[in-house]
Amino acid sequence: MLISIVAPCYNEEEVIGRFHEVVQKVANELLPLGHDMEFVYVDDGSRDRTLEVLKQLGELDARVRYVSFSRNFGKEAALLAGLRHASGDCVVVMDSDLQHPPELIKRMVELSEQGYDQVIAKRTRSGDRITRTVTARLYYRLINRLVDVELVDGVGDFRLLSRRVVDAILALTEYNRFSKGLFAWVGFPSTTFEYENAVREHGRSSWSFRSLLNYGLDGLLSFNNRPLRAALYLGMGLLLCAGLYTAWIVGAALIHGVQTPGYVTMITAVTALAGVQMIMLGVIGEYTGRIYYEVKGRPHFLVKATNVERTRAGEPRGTAKDLIP
Repeated sequence: MLISIVAPCYNEEEVIGRFHEVVQKVANELLPLGHDMEFVYVDDGSRDRTLEVLKQLGELDARVRYVSFSRNFGKEAALLAGLRHASGDCVVVMDSDLQHPPELIKRMVELSEQGYDQVIAKRTRSGDRITRTVTARLYYRLINRLVDVELVDGVGDFRLLSRRVVDAILALTEYNRFSKGLFAWVGFPSTTFEYENAVREHGRSSWSFRSLLNYGLDGLLSFNNRPLRAALYLGMGLLLCAGLYTAWIVGAALIHGVQTPGYVTMITAVTALAGVQMIMLGVIGEYTGRIYYEVKGRPHFLVKATNVERTRAGEPRGTAKDLIP
């Protein structure tokens, strides 16, 4: 069985060599069991020497495949590129900063041999800040009540996928991608095991609070239209409140006579309703923007440099529009 390791890279020149050294050891341990391995690295438009390091690794190890983007297209595009260029019977998706322990690959392979199409590594939150732990739990509790698939707290991209799962993911050509949801949406027999997350050996994470917030919103909007339905329900509720308030004002005027309306109440109501309208317009705009990107049909990424020419079957795994000569 050929196992493909797909590892997106962004400014990882300090750690990518160490990462490859560790996964090489895992590959050597699996070789006597009849499992070969290839390494597919995707350089997501790094600004450091990541591409040069990957080229050196490709010269030293014939199993190394690298794809370098023309600019930073984001991790979702990098994952898609890695899956397109992976030719293995199964694919292990993992980060290249060693926060996903490579020694767990052997356990994933053992579980996949039991018939599972997805072997998912779920990290514990031991060592995380309490604020981050609470925020994550609240987010997953909220999103699982809204989206059409189940997302599990602690489950990320670190997983083993069978070839039929990879082909199913590649068949989903949508532009706005949320891999956690796509992995859950395709289904197939899956199993999960827990592990303790490791600390980055070098550098800092590129995930800021803003990027995490945007990523969370992508997950919320990618698999349901309930925010739009909520706008309808909210509008009906406000209309009902307005009708009740009007009836109360008319009744008070008939009983007590016409009184001077409250200025503060009026300003508060106008301001609150304006805020609600802006939020609803923002929700509608988010969905409209996604339709806009889908209709344009632009490629998910553009390749600047690669040493991947053909897969084992002799056919390019990517599409022509994703390649630049």
